[in-house]
Amino acid sequence: MANVGIMGAGSWGTALALLLHSNGHRVTVWSISEEEVKMLSEEREHKSKLPGVKIPDDMIFTCDMGKAVKDKDFLVLAVPSPFTRNTARSMKEYVAEGQIIVDVAKGIEESTLMTLSQQIEQEIPQADVAVLSGPSHAEEVGRGLPTAVVIGAKTEKTAEYLQKMFMNKVFRVYVSPDRLGMELGGSLKNVIALAAGIADGMGYGDNTKAALITRGIAEIAKLGVKMGGAVESFTGLTGIGDLIVTCASVHSRNRKAGYLMGQGKSMQEAMDEVQMVVEGVYSTKAAVKLGKKYDVALPIVNKVNEVLFEGKDPREAVDELMLRDSKAEHQALPWKEK
Repeated sequence: MANVGIMGAGSWGTALALLLHSNGHRVTVWSISEEEVKMLSEEREHKSKLPGVKIPDDMIFTCDMGKAVKDKDFLVLAVPSPFTRNTARSMKEYVAEGQIIVDVAKGIEESTLMTLSQQIEQEIPQADVAVLSGPSHAEEVGRGLPTAVVIGAKTEKTAEYLQKMFMNKVFRVYVSPDRLGMELGGSLKNVIALAAGIADGMGYGDNTKAALITRGIAEIAKLGVKMGGAVESFTGLTGIGDLIVTCASVHSRNRKAGYLMGQGKSMQEAMDEVQMVVEGVYSTKAAVKLGKKYDVALPIVNKVNEVLFEGKDPREAVDELMLRDSKAEHQALPWKEK
């Protein structure tokens, strides 16, 4: 049995708290919101984020960060990506040397182009930072539906320890040394999911969705490998697996925001209606900058950026994608005969 602190009481933090509690661990969940802590402590249900999922009476909720962090076997950082750096900075004074912190959010910081684990390591240099990623909507994990994810860590020892802590008969955990590839796949797929949602909102079909998913993972992998990620991360759960579920699922906030924009709403109107952080919006500008920095063409990402921030009509963006210069699907494949 481990003593675990969960930083963030949103849908994902709560779902993972329930998972870890079901594995026999003692769980304390921190939230910055006193109102949220009061609601969860009294009602034992997150009615807005995980309706119908009951929270055990012995799970502790608190606004006291020190109480949630100190003397824990490991921590789970589950705040939305735009708040990762500031939360990590606030945690630093309570984090012991070698403390394991598992980041479970997905995003890239626009100003620095850092992944979330890099931000955490910069703010809490004494921590042993790991990441958890893969196709894993909180709404399904909270209900105990079969799910498979990947834990990435600097050392095999840390990865295998966390694998044992999280894994059970409905939550299968693989391990990987490629934190960078995992995080890039998890962050950039949100941008492609916005495009998939926009296409759905405009009434396009399955052919369009399949094209966006396949060409989207090609963009992500090309950039990720050039940045130092392993191609296997993009062909596995943290790449194509996460991309498929985020582009197709009714639970996907990125797809939903895109869908609303495809129906004519502005980016802000879509985000307001989703009522949760749409992380793809925050990652899009960073993705464009990474493409320029590493000289990698990202046509879908760039068109999403134009729709979000430059006022481009989505139908015009689709036309421009379809009418780009013709080319081979895989440039590296040789012709036997010219």
